[in-house]
Amino acid sequence: MQFPLLTTERLILRSLTLEDAPEILRIRSDDRVNKYLDRPKATSIEDALAFIRKIQAANEGFYWAITLKDNNTLIGSVCFWNIMIDKKSGEIGYELHPDYQGKGIMQEAITAAIKYGFESAGFNVITALSSADNENSIRLLERNNFVKDTNFEYISKEELDNQVGYILKKIPGS
Repeated sequence: MQFPLLTTERLILRSLTLEDAPEILRIRSDDRVNKYLDRPKATSIEDALAFIRKIQAANEGFYWAITLKDNNTLIGSVCFWNIMIDKKSGEIGYELHPDYQGKGIMQEAITAAIKYGFESAGFNVITALSSADNENSIRLLERNNFVKDTNFEYISKEELDNQVGYILKKIPGS
C-alpha cells in the first residue's frame, strides 16, 4: 500500500524521508517543542536518522511530514499511532517548529489527518493526549471538537500522568 499523501490549501503532508533528518533534529532538539513532551531530546543528526528509521521500520501507523506547498522542507509532523483495530481507534500526535506556530498550520494539518482517519483509515474514534500545561494544544483539540475522556473509555487513568485525555468520535453517517 502506498503511503497516503494529503494536501490542503497551503500544505502537503507526505511520508518522512531520511532527507528530513536536519529538520527532525531541529524540531526534536528545540526546548520549546520538547517542553510538553516526554521523550529524550535529539542531540545529533544520528539521533534524527535513528528516529526516522524507527518510524519507517515500524510501519504501524501514519506519520506525515508537514511541508508548505511551495517548499518541501519539513516544518512539523502529524501522526496516528497506538492504533487499536478492535476499537477502530487511533491516537493523533503532532508537533510544529515554533517558527510556524500561531499561523493556523497545525489546524490545517490535523483537519486533513482527522478526515483521513475517519474516511480512509476506518477509525470511529480518535484519541489525543495533551500535557495539562499545554494550553495551545488543548485549545487546538477543543477547537476540533475533541472532548475530555472523563469516563476513561478510551484512555486509562494510568496513561494520563499530568496529561489530559481527549476523544473525538465519528458522527454516524458522516
